[in-house]
Amino acid sequence: MDETSHASLATALATRMRESRLELTGRWLERIVDRVSLTPNRVFPTDELLDHMPLLVEGIADYLENPNQPVVADTPVLVHARELGELRYAQAFDEYEILKEYEILGSILYAYLTRTASSLGTTWPADELIACAHRVFQGVVVAQQATVTHYVHLMKLRVREREDRLRAFNRTLTHEIRNRVGAALGAAQLLDLPGMSDAQRVELSGVVFRNMDAMRVLLDNLMELSRIDDDTRLQRRVRLPEAAAEAARQLRDMARSRGVAIRLDDALPDVEINAAAVELCLTNLLANAIKYSDPAEPSRRVDVSGCIILAADESPREVIIEVRDNGIGVPTPARAHLFERFFRAENASRSDSEGTGLGLSIVREIVQSLGGRAWAEFPEKVSVFALALPCRRAEDARAIEAQAKEPICQEA
Repeated sequence: MDETSHASLATALATRMRESRLELTGRWLERIVDRVSLTPNRVFPTDELLDHMPLLVEGIADYLENPNQPVVADTPVLVHARELGELRYAQAFDEYEILKEYEILGSILYAYLTRTASSLGTTWPADELIACAHRVFQGVVVAQQATVTHYVHLMKLRVREREDRLRAFNRTLTHEIRNRVGAALGAAQLLDLPGMSDAQRVELSGVVFRNMDAMRVLLDNLMELSRIDDDTRLQRRVRLPEAAAEAARQLRDMARSRGVAIRLDDALPDVEINAAAVELCLTNLLANAIKYSDPAEPSRRVDVSGCIILAADESPREVIIEVRDNGIGVPTPARAHLFERFFRAENASRSDSEGTGLGLSIVREIVQSLGGRAWAEFPEKVSVFALALPCRRAEDARAIEAQAKEPICQEA
């Protein structure tokens, strides 16, 4: 076989691939959307990433033309292939979806090269065509390996980090339970000693009760954590004002005993929310605000309010729920750790309020399981704990339309 003709075919095909890289990328995007059931914005969510994909096609063309040139780590085709792996990891793709999109790319390139070779007006030897097809196959495989390898590397890092967190969680949980059991057991043993006064027995009984009650709360919270999964989206839905009223009702006696007024905004957005999830979140936040109310404040209060964030097309994007109180607050160094499991701020630990440090972590994980987010803010003299939950566009749009005074949030 003539090496010159062989080189001319590979060069001609590679040149046509480079010229058609944008067209091939567009076809790739369309096929992915059709076959993998993804929206275009999820496949390539930014213009920058979309611009990188033609470079990946160009890199495969380079490999077609120069198969003997070594493919090193900083070769553009591998750099962009790894970027694709990082993107798919961030989007929570699985391995099948990654392999599928490279299968689609390969089929598009083969079909394109077959048409192009036929249009060149020359009858090419079969072994020459097979050699070029093999080079394209190798180029796609190299890019695929770079994408999958980087994706798997990131997955391993996440698994390792979760294992470390789980071990730390187990250590903390064991320590917490051991302390509670030890305190309750010690107090119970002292109750059997002769000569104990009634006051001492009452005090020791209180130690037993408080520690056992704290363990009950701890186990209840652990049960809630174990139930957090995607099925949360399928649970019963109610209107937000109803959920807020139910959470306030459950804590009415506790608030009264601490002299705290729970105030619900009359203009809470009338949108549908997950009943169990949001009621649990609000109950945790309200209970914290009540427990850590400031005795020095003549008027102790906790306010629940909400508003709607609109999308660019003026449709409801998310509902914001805020729980605002004038309690003892949170020291600045502790604020970054508030939503960590078992974390309690120093001033909260020194107060007379029992707690396990699980409440806010439960709030965060529940909200995240619903596709939302949770955070805290500390404007002057108040604490604000907020939730953002995605709206159900059609249903919530009708509700907002019917509620003339619906509060609309301003974007930060």
